Amino acid sequence: MANSKKPGGLREMLESMYSVIALLFILVACVELCDAAAAFDVYRLIQYDRSGSPFGSRFAALNHHAASLHFPPGVDLSRTVLIIPLRELNITFVREYINQKKPLGGFLVLLPEVLSFKTGGNNQVHEKEKMKNLLAELERLLIHSNIPYPVYFAFENDEIDTVLADIKKNDLMGQPATATTGGYKFVIPTAEPKKVASPTMTNIQGWLSGLKTDGDANQLPTIAIVASYDTFGAAPALSVGSDSNGSGIVALLEISRLFSLLYSNPKTRGRYNLLFGLTSGGPYNYNGTQKWLRSFDQRLRESIDYAICLNSIGSWDNELWIHVSKPPENAYIKQIFEGLSNVAEELDLKVGLKHKKINISNPRVAWEHEQFSRLRVTAATLSELSVTPELLESTGGLFDTRQYVNETAIVRGVKLVAESLARHIYGHQGKNIQIFADESSLAVNPAYIRSWLDVLSQTPRVAPFLSKDDPFVMALKKELAGHVDQVNVQHETLEGIFTFYDSTSARLNIYQVASVTFDLLLLLVLGSYLIVLFSFLVITTRGLDDLISLFRRPPSRKLKTA
Repeated sequence: MANSKKPGGLREMLESMYSVIALLFILVACVELCDAAAAFDVYRLIQYDRSGSPFGSRFAALNHHAASLHFPPGVDLSRTVLIIPLRELNITFVREYINQKKPLGGFLVLLPEVLSFKTGGNNQVHEKEKMKNLLAELERLLIHSNIPYPVYFAFENDEIDTVLADIKKNDLMGQPATATTGGYKFVIPTAEPKKVASPTMTNIQGWLSGLKTDGDANQLPTIAIVASYDTFGAAPALSVGSDSNGSGIVALLEISRLFSLLYSNPKTRGRYNLLFGLTSGGPYNYNGTQKWLRSFDQRLRESIDYAICLNSIGSWDNELWIHVSKPPENAYIKQIFEGLSNVAEELDLKVGLKHKKINISNPRVAWEHEQFSRLRVTAATLSELSVTPELLESTGGLFDTRQYVNETAIVRGVKLVAESLARHIYGHQGKNIQIFADESSLAVNPAYIRSWLDVLSQTPRVAPFLSKDDPFVMALKKELAGHVDQVNVQHETLEGIFTFYDSTSARLNIYQVASVTFDLLLLLVLGSYLIVLFSFLVITTRGLDDLISLFRRPPSRKLKTA
């Protein structure tokens, strides 16, 4: 009876020991994934196609060991993430690495915290100016390259600086992180990016009606003030565009507020309609402006005397530029230039004129006023930029943050445009009359400009990632509605040569992992311990003979039969 129970008890013991061994193997295999060192928000380089050609970062998921710029020469980086602070970045190295299509597991750029739109402040001006120039060059390179690995941006802090210091130390000692040596592992468990289907654009239109006398059957003339509100940059989740074109939006809102005060009283209401347009799709050849203008009926379009487009007026010193497509001899162009020049002279400012013909057959639209000119409507762009920007540049990149915008420059820009318009509307051209004089009830309000500039400087607004019901779009509509008689919203689909992909931000998990040698040694120690423990249990419970029998060769079938 005892002999019949013995094999069953031994089998149960073996099964229990096998379960323990399997569990320990699972625990050891999970060591890498359980020892998290830190986690950070990261922002992915934009991914888009232009005319079918791929640009930007083509992947999002990440699961590789990390290395610094101090890696040994000739090392294989195909499964390595390079982590480089912007202040240490060698732009020549990055350009060569991208242009020569060298293999890389991923690229993480650490931005100084002073560039974060969450921190604000005006400290370390010299350092920020230096970083701005370097970042602009890096951004230009990354946006126009096809990069076959994940590229992310993150902001420096104490935790990530500590991790970076450890990585540098290991690299300098000739021990770069690998599966064999261990080190830090960067993991971003995210799905691969998908195309943004039918990205929407929203145009917001405000209308202030002029004073029309009884019996006057003629339609009043119209002046349009326009600004594009969306941005484009290397990292969509960080592209706040404080200057381009946050400054233009703020100026338009303040101008609409000033004229609403005048037009609210019939005695001071002008005999001009004022049309305010907050347009989308600016970085993409002003696609939203084109659709907005084509929605006008012919009567409205023909009533527009001229349009003034506001673009990047927040970081100029003493000179602004008027960009036009029609010849300077055109009557309305002369009127715009002379009106702005007269006011500028009184304000001790300079205004220059830049004329550039447009080519109707060329789809490239460099300035917003060019969309008006294509429909034979006189228009001009007022900007601090003296040179025509290239496609997808000067549209609100990573360096275009609140710290680089001078709200005093916006105040002066608003006063320049508002005074010029008012003198034209009320027939005071050439007269030294200040309608929006300082300290008066019609004075430009710096606090209003500052508050909206702060809001815009914390709001990424890349058009493909703004829904038609986005809170920011609704806030713009509500604010403009408080200054005008009527507000209309137009929703359109972004069309043309661009295709965009999602996954603009993620969470980076950093793990400190042990080397394979350590794992093998740990398994050896555990295995030896389990063997000793198992042998001890068998000997004490069943005897030495049972332990020996486990390792004996079982008798052959022939011997059993005999």
